[in-house]
Amino acid sequence: MDQRLTLITLGVTDVARSRTFYEALGWNASPASQDSVAFFQLVGMGLALWSRQELANDAQVADSKPGFSGVALAYNARSEAEVDAVLAEAAAAGGRLVRAAHKTFWGGYAGYFADPDGHLWEVAHNPFWRLDEQGALHLPG
Repeated sequence: MDQRLTLITLGVTDVARSRTFYEALGWNASPASQDSVAFFQLVGMGLALWSRQELANDAQVADSKPGFSGVALAYNARSEAEVDAVLAEAAAAGGRLVRAAHKTFWGGYAGYFADPDGHLWEVAHNPFWRLDEQGALHLPG
């Protein structure tokens, strides 16, 4: 298996509401989107919003109560000011601020928000990692 991730699918309770939230963050839905699923082209990968129940059915697993899943999506910012701006933008769009931006133990700056379905997003500035012009992450080494 190649070392890559091509699509993240978030199970949501209301596709239209979630699509509106991500569009309020300035993201553009792909023309491939439909009423039942929304797709967003990201740098080098995609994000899909699909019915939580349909996603569980497709994987043949029981839908469980939403809550902490042990997973956080991450948006790496180019500066501390961008972290603050993205967290404010997410809150203004209807997200919930989970943890205010703060200096981290590892030398960065980060905070968390949850989207309307509680999917956790970390917004961080890591001064030790490089983002290229398109926003793609390049790890050291």
